[in-house]
Amino acid sequence: MADVTMYTKPGCPYCAAAKDHYNQEGIAFDEINVIDNPVAQKKVLELSGGERIVPVVIDKGKAKIGWGGG
Repeated sequence: MADVTMYTKPGCPYCAAAKDHYNQEGIAFDEINVIDNPVAQKKVLELSGGERIVPVVIDKGKAKIGWGGG
């Protein structure tokens, strides 16, 4: 299990940018696709304060909502 968990959806450019960042930094992450995954969707809503937004990145226990760069 990686130290980073990333909630994403296919086709999301911000998700792609976040994944590229972590890959370039050599940081392993677990990716969870929120599409057709009601448990993951609920978790994202909890973490984001009710916003339907991806990516949500959990890094060292801290949630980063959305993606604006490293």
